[in-house]
Amino acid sequence: MAQEMEKLGGTSEEDEDEEEMEMEMEVKEEDDEGPSGAEMVIGGIGEAMGTGFYDDEQRRRGMAAAAGMQSQQQQVVAGSRRCRPKEEKERTKLRERHRRAITARILAGLRRHGNYNLRVRADINEVIAALAREAGWVVLPDGTTFPSRSGASPSPQVGKLAGVSPAAVVAPLMAASQVTPLRGVAPTGAFRNLECRPGRMKGVYTPASTPYEGRGRMAVMADRGGDRTTENSPLVGSSMDTVDDKQAMDIPARMPERDFAGTPYVPVYVMLPLGVVNMKCELVDPDGLLKQLRILKSINVDGVMVDCWWGIVEGHAPQEYNWSGYKRLFQIVRELKLKLQVVMSFHDCGGNVGDDVCIPLPHWVAEIGRTNPDIFFTDKEGRRNPECLTWGIDKERVLRGRTAVEVYFDYMRSFRVEFDEFFEDGVISEIEVGLGPCGELRYPSYPVKHGWRYPGIGEFQCYDQYLMKSLRKAAEARGHSFWARGPDNGGNYNSRPHETGFFCDGGDYDGYYGRFFLNWYSQVLVEHADRVLSLSKLAFEGTCIAAKVSGIHWWYKTASHAAELTAGFYNPCNRDGYSSIAAMLKKHDAALNFTCVELRTLDQHEDFPEALADPEGLVWQVLNAAWDVSIPVASENALPCHDRDGYNKILENAKPFNDPDGRHLSAFTYLRLSPVLMERHNFLEFERFVKRMHGEAVLDLQT
Repeated sequence: MAQEMEKLGGTSEEDEDEEEMEMEMEVKEEDDEGPSGAEMVIGGIGEAMGTGFYDDEQRRRGMAAAAGMQSQQQQVVAGSRRCRPKEEKERTKLRERHRRAITARILAGLRRHGNYNLRVRADINEVIAALAREAGWVVLPDGTTFPSRSGASPSPQVGKLAGVSPAAVVAPLMAASQVTPLRGVAPTGAFRNLECRPGRMKGVYTPASTPYEGRGRMAVMADRGGDRTTENSPLVGSSMDTVDDKQAMDIPARMPERDFAGTPYVPVYVMLPLGVVNMKCELVDPDGLLKQLRILKSINVDGVMVDCWWGIVEGHAPQEYNWSGYKRLFQIVRELKLKLQVVMSFHDCGGNVGDDVCIPLPHWVAEIGRTNPDIFFTDKEGRRNPECLTWGIDKERVLRGRTAVEVYFDYMRSFRVEFDEFFEDGVISEIEVGLGPCGELRYPSYPVKHGWRYPGIGEFQCYDQYLMKSLRKAAEARGHSFWARGPDNGGNYNSRPHETGFFCDGGDYDGYYGRFFLNWYSQVLVEHADRVLSLSKLAFEGTCIAAKVSGIHWWYKTASHAAELTAGFYNPCNRDGYSSIAAMLKKHDAALNFTCVELRTLDQHEDFPEALADPEGLVWQVLNAAWDVSIPVASENALPCHDRDGYNKILENAKPFNDPDGRHLSAFTYLRLSPVLMERHNFLEFERFVKRMHGEAVLDLQT
C-alpha cells in the first residue's frame, strides 16, 4: 500500500513510514491539573519522539505526583526511565493540537471540494481510505488494501472511480491552462499539484468513457524545480514518461468519437419559439413557421414541443378558454406528420434567461394578487414573485372560489376536450405538466428580477402566509413550535455557502432544526407535484405525462448543496434528494424530463471555478434515481447548443456506454428553433446529431 500510494502522490518511503507510525499511535491529551495527567502515548510525523510506555507502577506514581508532589522527575522501577519534563509534555500537546487542526482543515477541504462523505471528526485512517477508494483501490474494514482488479497495474483508470462521474474526476486537471507541480491526489480523483519524481508515474489515463472533455491536447513538461512548458499536440493517447530529469505528461483533450450506429433509437423533438402564439392567441407568421417545420421534417426530426400558456388561453376571465391559435398550429404539425409534446404552462414568461417575450399570468389572477399578494411565493424580505402561484394555495379557495389545483385541472380538462382528435390520432405524444417556475418542479429560489446572479445560492421561498401556516403545523406536530420559522442565517440570493451559518460545512442545515426544516420544505414540493399529477393523469388518461426537474448543478461539489436546498431538492452529500421525486413520478407512471445534459463539468470549472459545479455528476445521479424505479427519462438542453462537443455530451448521456441494462433516454427535446439553428453550418451539425440519436451511421466521425 505504501508503494502504491507513493506512486500516486510522489510520497517518499520515509514519509510513508512516519505516516504509518502516526496511524498506529494514539495520542490522548491530558489536563495539567487532572488526576491522570501523567499518562500519554505519543506518535509523530517527521521526528522520532523516543517515547516507550508507562507501566502500572509509573501510573501510580504519576497520580501521586499530580496530587501534590513537587518533584518534576520520578524514577521508574520497571523500566528505569524518567518521566518527561512538564515543558516537553506541553510541547507535545501543542504538536497534537496542531496536527488535529491540520486534519480538520483537510477534512473540511475534502468535504467541500471533493464531495466526500466524511464525518466531521474523521481520523486519518478514514481520510486515507477515502482517498484510496477514490483512486480505484479496494479497502477492506480491517485496512487491507489492494487494486480493484487483481494483477492489474496499480495506476487505475480515472473514469472508473466508484460513485464519481468521469468528467467530475478529470475536470480540475484539464481546467487549468498551466499545470502546477504535482504534490498529491486531488479530491476529485484527478492528479492535481503533484510533484512527480522521475520513474515514479508511468501511466496516467483519462477516462475512455468521456472523450469530449476538452478543447485541445496538452503536453506538459515538469521538473523538480517547478519549471514547465505546454504545447499543443495532435497525438492520441495519454502517458507520462521521464525525459532526462523531467516528465512529459500528455493529456488527450479530444478522443475518437464514439460510433452510435446501431444504438437504440431516441426520438428528437425541437422546442418552438416561446412567442409562436401571441397574446391574442393568434399564430404568429404561419408561413415562415411552415417553412421551418418542413426543413426539420426533411432531416427526420420526430416532432416539436410547444408551450400552451395559461396567461394566453384563460387570460381574461375564469374558465373562459381561447385555443384558436394553438388549433391552427396543431393542424400544421399534423399535416407534416410530426408529433407534438405539449406543455401545460402555468407560469409566466419574461423574467428568466432566454425569455424573449413577455407572457404574464392571467389578468384576473393578477387582480387577486393585488388584494392578496400571499398567493405568490415570498422570500424572507417579503418580496413577492408573480412568476407562478405558491403551492400553499393548492387547497385554498382563494381564486374566485376555486383552489389552485382545481384551476389547473379545469384548464387541462378543457385542453383535452378541445383537442380530442389530436389525442385520438396520436399526434400528441406527451403532455408535460408545469409544476413551478419555468414549468419546472422547483421553488423560484433564484429570480433574476430580485438581484440573483450566478452562482448565488438563492433564498428559501416559504414566507407567504399559507406556507408559513403549513410550517407551523409541522413544527407543532414535531413538538417544537419555535421551529415554525425559516432559517435566519441562510445568507442572501448571492451568498456563497461558506459565507453562511446555515450552509457552511458543519452548518445548521445538518442540525436538528435544519433537517426538520429542509424535510418539510422538500416535502411541500413533492406533495404539490403529487396533487397536480394526480389530476393530470385523470384529465389525460391514456396519454404519457411528464414532469420537468431542473438541473441545479452549482455548488454540487460542496457538502450542503446549498443551491439545490433553496430550490427544494433535499440533496446534501449524505442524502439522495431525487429518489423521493422519482418514487412519486413512478406512482403516476409519469416520465421525468431533466435539463442540463449538454453541460460539461470541465467548462463550468473553466468559466466559474468558484461555483464548484458538477452538472455531469448531477445528471448521473438523477438518471440513476429515475432508472432505479424504472420510469422513462427524457431530457433537454438547458442552454443553446450548436457545437459538436455539446452534442457529443448529450449523446453520451442519452446512450450510456456499456450500460449492462441497455438503458437510454426515452426522448430528447432540443432548445430551441431559432434563426441561429437554421444557419447552414449549425443546421448541418444538428442534422448529424439527429442521425446519431436515431442510431444511424455518419461518415465524418473524428478518429
